[in-house]
Amino acid sequence: MKMGGAKRAAPTKLGATAMPDAAAIPAASSSALRWRVALLEDDAEVRHFFEACIAAHPELELVASLGLMAEAVAWFDSHQADILLTDLALPDGHALELLRQVVRSQPACEVLVVSVFGDEDTVLDCVRAGAVGYIQKDSSPADIAQVIVDIKHGASPISPMIARKLLLHVRGGDARPSASAAPDPAAAMMLTPRETEVLELISRGYSYGEIARLQGVTKHTVQGHIKNLYSKLAVHSRGEAVFEASRMGLLGRMLG
Repeated sequence: MKMGGAKRAAPTKLGATAMPDAAAIPAASSSALRWRVALLEDDAEVRHFFEACIAAHPELELVASLGLMAEAVAWFDSHQADILLTDLALPDGHALELLRQVVRSQPACEVLVVSVFGDEDTVLDCVRAGAVGYIQKDSSPADIAQVIVDIKHGASPISPMIARKLLLHVRGGDARPSASAAPDPAAAMMLTPRETEVLELISRGYSYGEIARLQGVTKHTVQGHIKNLYSKLAVHSRGEAVFEASRMGLLGRMLG
């Protein structure tokens, strides 16, 4: 399913874009044509993983790697890219507005969203704003670089759960789980203090490793808490857990 109407741009020669020192990425010494990729991700571990994937692909050039909305807005004011790979929830704002800005000012720049959020409203907002792909972090492919290249060749990658929600929306159905799979409010209220804390950190976009460090436990222990959360909320991913907890009013109480 085509998710955006952005025009495809021709790749530029390596090193053609100058960058501020804070966002500069060393250019490889090659004359090959490459697609310019700007990366916006505040999780350092995830960002470094994406950087390595992009840098290793012969058809891609990483021209900016940023962790804050303000940095990305400033960068796009004076630079161009062929692809924006972006998270949504950032420490200083939501990237949806940046998405709209980039699509307006650089229609040849295609946007791939990689986010923990998978609720219908967020996905549809991104699609309407011009995103050509939407992948949940839980289902991120091992090689994000190949996904980017596929986009430049006309693909529109979508996580399976996201695709299902979009299909249900198009049909006019309800993208939420059926009544038989609905979360049990009583079970949700029985979240342990540690599970509640994990759910709050998930909603803020923290990775499993970061949650483990913050709680002083192993990643395996965090995964056990998350498995219990999934069972009590009748969900199958981090994004769905955040969505259901928000819908049931659990996050409002935790964050308020």
